[in-house]
Amino acid sequence: MDQGLRPPLRPKPSNIEYEERQEPVSDNIQIRKSCSWLCSRIEKLVLCNKYREAMDLFEIFELQDGFEVDNSTYDALVSACVGLRSVRNVKRVFNYMISTGFEPDLYLMNRVLLMHIKCGMMVDACKLFDEMPERDMVSWMTMIGGLVDSGNYPEAFRLFLCMWEELNDGRPRTFATMVRASAGLGLVQVGRQVHSCALKMGVCDDIFVSCALIDMYSKCGVIEDAHRVFDKILEKTTVSWNNIIAAYALHGYSEEALSMYYDMRDSGAKMDHFTISIVIRICARLASLEHAKQAHAALVRRGYGSDLVANSALVDFYSKWGRMEDARHVFDRMLCKNVISWNALIAGYGNHGMGEEAIEMFEQMLRERMNPNHVTFLAVLSACSYSGLSDQGWEIFHSMIRDHKIKPRAMHYACMIELLGREGQLDEAFALIRSAPFKPTLNMWAAFLTACRMHKNLELGKLAAEKLCAMEPEKLSNYLVLLNIYNSSGKLREAAGVLQALKRKGLRMLPACTWIEVNKQPYAFLCGDKSHSQTPELYRKVDSLMTEISRHEA
Repeated sequence: MDQGLRPPLRPKPSNIEYEERQEPVSDNIQIRKSCSWLCSRIEKLVLCNKYREAMDLFEIFELQDGFEVDNSTYDALVSACVGLRSVRNVKRVFNYMISTGFEPDLYLMNRVLLMHIKCGMMVDACKLFDEMPERDMVSWMTMIGGLVDSGNYPEAFRLFLCMWEELNDGRPRTFATMVRASAGLGLVQVGRQVHSCALKMGVCDDIFVSCALIDMYSKCGVIEDAHRVFDKILEKTTVSWNNIIAAYALHGYSEEALSMYYDMRDSGAKMDHFTISIVIRICARLASLEHAKQAHAALVRRGYGSDLVANSALVDFYSKWGRMEDARHVFDRMLCKNVISWNALIAGYGNHGMGEEAIEMFEQMLRERMNPNHVTFLAVLSACSYSGLSDQGWEIFHSMIRDHKIKPRAMHYACMIELLGREGQLDEAFALIRSAPFKPTLNMWAAFLTACRMHKNLELGKLAAEKLCAMEPEKLSNYLVLLNIYNSSGKLREAAGVLQALKRKGLRMLPACTWIEVNKQPYAFLCGDKSHSQTPELYRKVDSLMTEISRHEA
């Protein structure tokens, strides 16, 4: 759809042929004045993905009068602009086309339209589309697809209706694009209308339409409809399986998602790195180490051992499990690393009290010229907080703006407040809250309240609790922390007042829940649960174990 009905390309020259004919721009000015030679050279440079060199050569056309560029050379220049994603080069090529009075055919005009869209010049693209003397299906779908990709869903639907009136053409890719627009709007009613039109046009059997529908219903929260669409696909592809597994995982149906993964495996469908990366994330939610190991083995067995996405998911999984040696092993074997993989490892070290290692990885990340982002700083500041590294935390916090031009967000302030609070520096933490360049958030006050409880500072704790209760009057945890502060300080009357406030608001404490896996089967437990038939025996065993633990600690 992006390329339109592109004419056959010339055979790509071999590297040897290209190297033999490559000549410096400054040599032999007589040869350079040969327009046909310049056009041929530009086209060959683009075929070799040497986009910058092609645009450098195009400068000769801009400086010399009387040169004529044909359709195939303009097509190559468009490809160079798209490859470079350069607004400046788009303007150079398009302005030259206009200044020389060149009249492109419909194919090239569609390519010029695509060039503007791919480089993010949507206003210019809309103007160009409106002024096109002739438009075909490719023109319409290029423009509509660009609007959907840029998030302008209402305008995409308006243009779709105009296209329908003008062409009355219901191709599968058209409906797949409009289903994506419905998903972007998050309106299942609109998506169902598009689905109904696709049914009437008989295009729902198309795999692209079906996959788009699964994704749309999933994003709109209608997982049952997504599964119905999936069940009607006669020949299920890897993408369709990935979509339905991701749909279940997105809405927290981790066990169902894992079951779908095994159905996919049993069906003989080919799994790719996206399949396995989704499964690894599902295993992280289910706290299933055994299933994750199987997914890791499948990743290596199927030849995706160096895949960036799947390996980043593995680093994240092993880090959350506390298996930092495994996480580091996967990380070190990655041929290519991105900021996500670095962040996962740094966060893993930090979450398990290995603050020094987290800082070491952060410094190594900087040495390897990988630019940190907000998540990186959140991970390393959290590591400093958990490990009590206040001096290093302050230095990293100040380096955000000083060295990396990243403005700290509320979450970074909350980390620093927690760090100072753990060290008992409550006055400094309170000063940091007051100095923030924005209104203090819930997380900032919550971190401060927790610190006040830890160090039994009743005055500041009461202030923080009042702020939190005013911002979230129905949140139980705010009252519970204040209740604990009063109880630990011997303020029983004030504690009773908090309990009365909870009763008036109808708030009650929900039992905590935990999981354990035995023989590959996960089991859930609620605090205080007595529904099991062997409850007396279970609690006697728990009491016995607690007695042994106390004796051992003593």
